[in-house]
Amino acid sequence: MSGVSAPTIAQRHATADRENRYASVLTMSPPAAADLRPLPLDPGRNCWKVAKADRAAFIVDADDYYRVARKAMLSARSRIMLIGWDVDTRICLDQNSDDEAPNHLGPLLSWLHANRPELEIFVLAWNAAAYKFLGRGSTIFRLVTWARHKRVHFRFDAKHPFEASHHQKILVIDDSLAFCGGIDMTGSRWDTREHKDDDPGRRRPTTGRPYTPWHDTAMAMDGEAARALGELARLRWKVGCAEELDEASLPPKAPWPEGLEPGFRDIDIAIARTRGKVPNWTEVREIEALYVDMIMAAERFVYMENQYFASRVIAQAMARRLKEKGGPEFLLVTAKTGMGWLDDEAMSPARAELMKALGEADHEGRLRLYHPVTQGGEDIYVHSKVTIVDNRMLRVGSANLNNRSMGLDSECDVLIDAAQDPSGAAARTIAAIRADLMAEHLGVEVAEVDREFGRTNSLIETVEALRGEGRTLLPLEPEEPSELEKTLAHSESLDPESADESFEPLARHRLLGGIRRLRR
Repeated sequence: MSGVSAPTIAQRHATADRENRYASVLTMSPPAAADLRPLPLDPGRNCWKVAKADRAAFIVDADDYYRVARKAMLSARSRIMLIGWDVDTRICLDQNSDDEAPNHLGPLLSWLHANRPELEIFVLAWNAAAYKFLGRGSTIFRLVTWARHKRVHFRFDAKHPFEASHHQKILVIDDSLAFCGGIDMTGSRWDTREHKDDDPGRRRPTTGRPYTPWHDTAMAMDGEAARALGELARLRWKVGCAEELDEASLPPKAPWPEGLEPGFRDIDIAIARTRGKVPNWTEVREIEALYVDMIMAAERFVYMENQYFASRVIAQAMARRLKEKGGPEFLLVTAKTGMGWLDDEAMSPARAELMKALGEADHEGRLRLYHPVTQGGEDIYVHSKVTIVDNRMLRVGSANLNNRSMGLDSECDVLIDAAQDPSGAAARTIAAIRADLMAEHLGVEVAEVDREFGRTNSLIETVEALRGEGRTLLPLEPEEPSELEKTLAHSESLDPESADESFEPLARHRLLGGIRRLRR
């Protein structure tokens, strides 16, 4: 990441500036406690556990996340657990650090092993990414070196249904500080919130080739919520490696990362999972149930950022609300195009078919899909998985709005419901986060988003009033899929809803059946 321009980022996103960015929203009158009806949380159905965080913070884009995560790992004394879809030891976490520790992930973990004799490090990545390590320069030699150490454990997770992936992105420090979201510690993820055209820091490790501007999000938390994520990480290690780990031998509580302003204090956090059925482990569909419950509970709006839009179940829940007179509006910020063959042949055609069906249900114009672009008009790839409902529910995690994230892959999302905070502070923070995300995509100040939303009381009208030239949001107009692409999308053969359906024939037409039900 040589050549990263830090001053601009610091000017816009240092704590003081962030408070100024949020000022107009944070000073709004909090909703009355009676107006906030808590979302019913049912462990085992729409969540796994509910645990309190002393502090929690929303993090946007990998520039900030990597820097904060590095600080957190440097504070570790007992255990680091890093769980991801992919892990690339070559990535740079902080180009501008002024301490003695290395800035790149692999050397940093080796340095921690050498300098923290009581520290154990566990890294788990999806096994389908294993072949990539052969082309990652010194990475394979680092793994061989780690294999000789008793306190560094690197494993590949192969315990998944056919065609499924391990997709959780979790980092836990000493069971007392944890991160969960959509950001993997791998190549082609780093970017700043500016998403500049031709940013010199946006280069692949080793080759130096540029990659697409990238938007992503995560959540940091401590307290019992972090301890619960530590338990979940150990459970995934047990599933993937058939090894049972004890709790970390807890030292004094891991310090909250310097410079990370907690937006929430003393707040309950719900943790929801997806897990595909494998021998000795049952299917878990808490994430799907939580999505449906949030959509059905929405009164004013649902703001979503997601890589995909291809889930039949989510689309059916949205259709029910769109058919209501005066129901909530839906605004989805998503990637314009996919990143590979699966996206092009499965996700994009399914999105086109679902949008067509939902358009027929949307009699009042309450659904819009947009994609963000840079100042120069380049597409910004949206990898973020965020849902905000009525400025009172904030959900962040790894799950995409596609079928496989509902019942096939391993996923983890976290939810904050501001109804748990009668003071209104949590609701104001969620409103600020939503306005800040919209301002980032539209290339305007948060105050402008807040002012326009206050005038229109509509996310869609706010976007339409503020989007313009340069950095902005553009309406997503999917291309009409070919007959073959429609067949693949309707069959869900490339995006199955569960492990059992991975083996069913193409003639199932489950998505097609779902679309017909939407239209009825």
